[in-house]
Amino acid sequence: MSKRIITLLTDFGDEGAYPGVMKGVILSVNPDCHIIDISHLVSPQNVEEAAFLLNNSCSYFPERSIHVVVVDPGVGSERKPILVETDKYWFVGPDNGVFSFVFLMEGFKKVWEITNKSYFLPEVSSTFHGRDIFSPVAAHLSLGVPAGKLGKEFKKFVVLKDLEPKLKAGVIKAKVIYIDHFGNLISNVSKDLFGRFVADKPFKISVGGKMLQKLSLSYADVRDGEVLALFGSSRWLEISVKNGNCQRELGFRRGAELDIIIAQ
Repeated sequence: MSKRIITLLTDFGDEGAYPGVMKGVILSVNPDCHIIDISHLVSPQNVEEAAFLLNNSCSYFPERSIHVVVVDPGVGSERKPILVETDKYWFVGPDNGVFSFVFLMEGFKKVWEITNKSYFLPEVSSTFHGRDIFSPVAAHLSLGVPAGKLGKEFKKFVVLKDLEPKLKAGVIKAKVIYIDHFGNLISNVSKDLFGRFVADKPFKISVGGKMLQKLSLSYADVRDGEVLALFGSSRWLEISVKNGNCQRELGFRRGAELDIIIAQ
C-alpha cells in the first residue's frame, strides 16, 4: 500500500514551532505517512481565507489524502472537532466554517464529530487542538482506523455565509476574498459563474473606484503599472497590477466590494 498523505493548512506562521510539533505527533503515530505543508501563512484567525485556500489546493492531491486544517479562533470553546469524508478525501479540523467549500463539493458524503479520546494525546490543552486532537486523529485515520471509531455522525455543521456572490438586478455583488503574496486581489467570482451570468454580454467591473470593461487573458495584454482583470490559475476572477502590487498601490483590502455590472 502506498504511503498516506497528510497535508497541513494553518495560520501558525513560519517562525514558531507549532507546525513542527504537529508533524512530530503525526509521525509518532504513523512514521510511514508523508506530510505536506500547504501553507502556515493563512491570515491569523481568518476562517474564510482558510476555506478558500483549502478549496483551491485539496483537489491536486492523490485520492485518500487527509487534509488537516487548523485555523481555529474558537479553540477551547464549545465548537466541535470534526472529520469530513468526501468521495476522494478526508478532512480534519474545527467545525467553524473552514470546510464550507468542502460541503459544496459534489462528492461530499458524511461528517463525524470527533469524540473518542483514546485517539487524542493523553493531555488535551485548551489552546492547541492541532497538536492534541487533530494531528493524532489524522495519523490514526491514515493507519486505517474507521471514522466510526473516531466519533459519531454529525449533521449540524457550520457553513460560512456570503461565500458566493449575489445576483441583483443585473449586478453580480461580489467581494475580494483573498490577497496573495503578490498583492493580487482574488474575488469569490468563479470562471464558471461568470460564464453563466455574463456570457457574451457587455459588462463593467467596479472595484475600489476603478472601472474595468474587459477581461485580459494574461498579464502580457497590458502595460506595466496598468490595472487588469483576469481569471488566474485557480479560475477565480482577479484584479491585479502588472508588475506591481495591487493591494499596496491601490489601497484595496480583503473584503472590498466588487461589482460586475451586466448590460441588459
